[in-house]
Amino acid sequence: MSVAIKAVGLAAPGLAGWADAAPILAGTRRYVPAPESAYAPTLLPPNERRRATAAVKLAFRAAEDAVTGSGADARELASVFASSDADMSVLHRICAALAQRPRLISPTDFHNSVHNAASGYWSIGVGSMAPTTTLSAHDASFVAGLIEAVALARERAADVLLVAYDVVAPPPLAAKRPLAISAGVALILGPMAGTHGSLEIDLDGDRETACDDPALETLRTGNPALRALPLLSLIAARRAGAVTLRGTGGLHVAARYTP
Repeated sequence: MSVAIKAVGLAAPGLAGWADAAPILAGTRRYVPAPESAYAPTLLPPNERRRATAAVKLAFRAAEDAVTGSGADARELASVFASSDADMSVLHRICAALAQRPRLISPTDFHNSVHNAASGYWSIGVGSMAPTTTLSAHDASFVAGLIEAVALARERAADVLLVAYDVVAPPPLAAKRPLAISAGVALILGPMAGTHGSLEIDLDGDRETACDDPALETLRTGNPALRALPLLSLIAARRAGAVTLRGTGGLHVAARYTP
């Protein structure tokens, strides 16, 4: 299955947006860890922005980076949102409330507790009536989302927004699902030629491709969304090549990039 890459978005510590991150991933600038600044999604109305969780804001940060970079009409984009855990902070607060007397659950937390919260906020924020899918596949969530987005772009013959994101869980959940960092990645994929080259994927990958830079490799293994970093490095360098991305059940995905 092959698609064109129309735009890339990125939100991670020290990789604040695709324009800033591309030289680092291409190897022409050194990676310097840096905490992310607070972010207020520009495409969310004020009421929804106040209710949005950290996970939703992270998903929007990556998605808005890609949409802005492409000039795409967000209303027309079908979308795929992939997250291993969505927002574990909301889950923690609900579980803590249920363990107390009286059991008082925040209506906002209840509203945000569903795994597809980011997808719903996105559809509301941009006014989209296009199809949207939300999925989870543990550490293979990016690849699962990529397969879905490629298939959707080919089936609809139209551009699709893919957003993969995960935030660090609070204790005690963090002990059972340890993530090193919060991060989000977005791609706009389509059937026609794209400014960032093209991508072909096959379900025949062997061993996961690691990042050459040890610091970037730490990021890659620290968040499911950043399993995309080897592919993003090829795109940033405009270098033809193939990488293997983590899949499920031992079946990895070979991604071949052409500038």
